[in-house]
Amino acid sequence: MAKNLDLEKIKAQSRGLRGRLVASLENDTTGAVHPEDTAITKFHGIYQQDNRESRRQRREARLEPDYRFMIRVRVPGGVASPQQWSALNETAYQHGGGSLRLTTRQAVQFHGVTKEDLPDLMRRLDAVLMDSLAGCGDVNRNVMCHVQPEAGPLHAETSRIAREISTHLTPRTDAWREIWVDGDKVDTKEIEPAPDPLYGRTYLPRKFKIGIALPPINDVDVYSQDIGLIAIERNGGLIGFNVLAGGGLGCSQGDPNTFPRLAESLGFVRTEDVVAVCEAIVTVQRDYGDRENRRHARFKYTVDDRGIEWLAKEVATRSGVTLDHPIPVAFNGNGDRFGWHKAVDERYQRTVFVEGGRLTGETREALARIVRDYSEDVRITPNHNVILSGIRPSDCESVDTRLRDAGLDDESVSVRQRHSMACVAFPTCGLAMAESERYLPTLLASIDEIAVRHGIGDVPMTIRMSGCPNGCSRPYLGEIGFVGRAPGRYNMYLGAAFDGSRLNRIHRENIDEPTILEIIDQLFAAFAQNRAVDEAFGDYLIRSGTISATVHGSETNELRGD
Repeated sequence: MAKNLDLEKIKAQSRGLRGRLVASLENDTTGAVHPEDTAITKFHGIYQQDNRESRRQRREARLEPDYRFMIRVRVPGGVASPQQWSALNETAYQHGGGSLRLTTRQAVQFHGVTKEDLPDLMRRLDAVLMDSLAGCGDVNRNVMCHVQPEAGPLHAETSRIAREISTHLTPRTDAWREIWVDGDKVDTKEIEPAPDPLYGRTYLPRKFKIGIALPPINDVDVYSQDIGLIAIERNGGLIGFNVLAGGGLGCSQGDPNTFPRLAESLGFVRTEDVVAVCEAIVTVQRDYGDRENRRHARFKYTVDDRGIEWLAKEVATRSGVTLDHPIPVAFNGNGDRFGWHKAVDERYQRTVFVEGGRLTGETREALARIVRDYSEDVRITPNHNVILSGIRPSDCESVDTRLRDAGLDDESVSVRQRHSMACVAFPTCGLAMAESERYLPTLLASIDEIAVRHGIGDVPMTIRMSGCPNGCSRPYLGEIGFVGRAPGRYNMYLGAAFDGSRLNRIHRENIDEPTILEIIDQLFAAFAQNRAVDEAFGDYLIRSGTISATVHGSETNELRGD
């Protein structure tokens, strides 16, 4: 508890998220920043990390850890211009070790950046009107939005609203520009800026996430969001949103008081009222969220403890907006749609599969050239893939050829690979207990072989892997989910809904690959023989009694019914 209270003190005394960052950057005796500044850098979209695989060697050589930084660039709604994509690609080459990582929140991450390279990287972002402010930290983070350019004006309107919400909820501080772009020596100034008009001096108790979905596609996993917004369309126009509240997927190993949770319906609001309602919900969490126990500080616990009816009354009072009854909607999946799709302007979009969300080397460069030559914009999907949009019909064949030459052709990618997701995990994430991004492709190849052998090779399934229980890859919404316990060992979860509307439940604890594949073989054999027509794998597992349906997130880690 003391550590959490200290963090609240650090935020309160940060002078508008400035901390001691300038002095930390100027200290050339270490590759790290001051320990207290690691809390402040997160608000700037920066995580201090080190290469875990070199720790022992460096310790034996009496060297400090190989400190590097991860920078998370916000991309509200996941949409970037060709100029911005070109800058991201060039920055990856210059400062990111040649790697560009697309995230499950439609953002972009650079890994392995040295402390001395941070200012140049930030200036490169600023030059194309991008930044990393609020990429991390106890504030609202990147606002997600469905990626369906073929929806035309409806997509354009929801994308605009995602940017508007993002701008409205971004901390009001000049610290990011002062430190990273303008280079002012703010550490030497005797300033005490006014509290942030929305967040105050201590910001939120924990991170906060918002996503916009457009039925029938739930690509943003709208039920996993602190605020989920479901766009409601009538006669081709946007009339408003069903508002969901209280979702979140992280939990702590061995702590039953922490659990994933799906958002509940708060009501329907008109388009013009959605920003005010989002602000009201954020201020409720600011005022009522737990600031003593960070494991209990997420908004989902505030809603779970106090109830959705209480929240609805608070939001109505704070926003002055009447929440109406939600409008019935239906989703049919939460994956990406691959291949070509025609937009209303007669141009086309092409979804490109990116394994693990990681673009490196010549593949990264080739994609940047394709974007430059053909694409109107780039859309990062919530499943860490890429959509090239605005492609002229006459260019589709050329784009396919160049994607194939770059190794980005998805014809050989299985339906399970297309519906898979992994977090970064080793070697940089300090929370990882097991591999994820580097290992999932190998495991999927074996799972695909089993599926083909049982005659279900063409049946899509959501398979997600996380290196720890925090759930960055949303593993608790996978029909098959894996959560790392130790190197080479995972908890296995089963039974989520294919459309992202039901959590899964733990099936086996702390198992290795041979055990995983043995279980998969048995499950796929039974599924192939007994499934109903068009029945999803997760639904079959529930119907057959293989796993019990999770009604409340606290049941996700309860072993029973298997």
